[in-house]
Amino acid sequence: MAAAILTPPTFLGRSSSHLVRCVHRPGTSPFFHSAVVSSRSDWLSACSILSSNVSSHQHQEPPPPQNPAEDNHDLLATTSSSSGSMMDIVPLCLPQPLTIADPSLAPKHGSQLRVAYQGVPGAYSEPAAAKAYPNCDAIPCDQFEAAFQAVEQWVADRAVLPVENSLGGSIHRNYDLLLRHRLHIVGEVQLPVHHCLLALPGVRREQLTRVISHPQALAQCEDTLTALGLTVVREAFYDTAGAAEYVSANGLRDTAAIASARAAELYGLEILAKGIQDDQGNVTRFVMLAREPIVPRADRPFKTSIVFAAHDHEGTSVLFKVLSAFAFRDIGLTKIESRPQRRRPIREEEQRGVPEEETRATAKNFDYTFYLDFQASLAEPRAQNALAEVQEFTSFLRVLGSYPMDMTPWTTDS
Repeated sequence: MAAAILTPPTFLGRSSSHLVRCVHRPGTSPFFHSAVVSSRSDWLSACSILSSNVSSHQHQEPPPPQNPAEDNHDLLATTSSSSGSMMDIVPLCLPQPLTIADPSLAPKHGSQLRVAYQGVPGAYSEPAAAKAYPNCDAIPCDQFEAAFQAVEQWVADRAVLPVENSLGGSIHRNYDLLLRHRLHIVGEVQLPVHHCLLALPGVRREQLTRVISHPQALAQCEDTLTALGLTVVREAFYDTAGAAEYVSANGLRDTAAIASARAAELYGLEILAKGIQDDQGNVTRFVMLAREPIVPRADRPFKTSIVFAAHDHEGTSVLFKVLSAFAFRDIGLTKIESRPQRRRPIREEEQRGVPEEETRATAKNFDYTFYLDFQASLAEPRAQNALAEVQEFTSFLRVLGSYPMDMTPWTTDS
């Protein structure tokens, strides 16, 4: 069954749901229509749009808005008893995710690093940003594109985005965005991911008819959901924590969300099952992005990421030559990813061995762009020589970044 894509909901009044989110949206900003800021004045203007204050202040009323008709970023979490008595309202000041067309936060100028991540508070990218940059000022973004543009527009200093998972595989959207944008990979972090099945208080498993979450999370829990005996429809949502927020905000007693335990706390949900990922060693790899590359070093383990495309006459056979350039210099590869070229996906090749009296047949094959990670620093001569040889076989070669490897120890119980 094809997964249905749910868009972020429009939240209604306070009486219609357990969770109310009132969003203030100013006029559309002109600074996010372009991926590159053309002048310093544009940068200063863009910097005045966003605020990276994402600290959650429990039990503290937000200041009154300037316009009485509009509320500030106010998220009210409510809990209800099974008897349906009056609910206690607990105010939570959670940040509104940054969007591409409508940025609603403005940066605070200071020494604290501003880090963009995709999702709402409670998403797995939030602790990944905290691991990459402790004590950072995290900026939630509603989609990956917004996180890329936040860094390019000087709204954020860094972005921390997932690129692959040990169960769900590669996040292809971010690989495409790495090629489209001019940011540099400056580091990586690996984070164990523990999924939970969340529902409204008092809801039992047999009441559920559907489960919603990010497609990656659904793929990572597919076997476990079946083992739990849940005959439910599985629908894709734009974010794991966003799915939890959606269930709570709309009072959906027939729907569960797959998200983190922190999302359950933030949005007033109960955990029906913990650790429902199909493999307890479920790990997601995130990359850290910046406007400028870091200086490669040779005194610690480094990893380098590149992207390249073959000459017209080479086709996919160039991949063997590229791999040989690294194997000859004893450079280990950790990742190979191929993506069809968007502007010219099909390439025709004449077939050999066809009799001359017959019309020459042509095979239509995909033309690919290759992403490759190898274990060496660009400060090492062997890496420089390998790239020089690779460049001879390719029509396009770009270094996405040369950065320290994540060497921090972790366990599946982390």
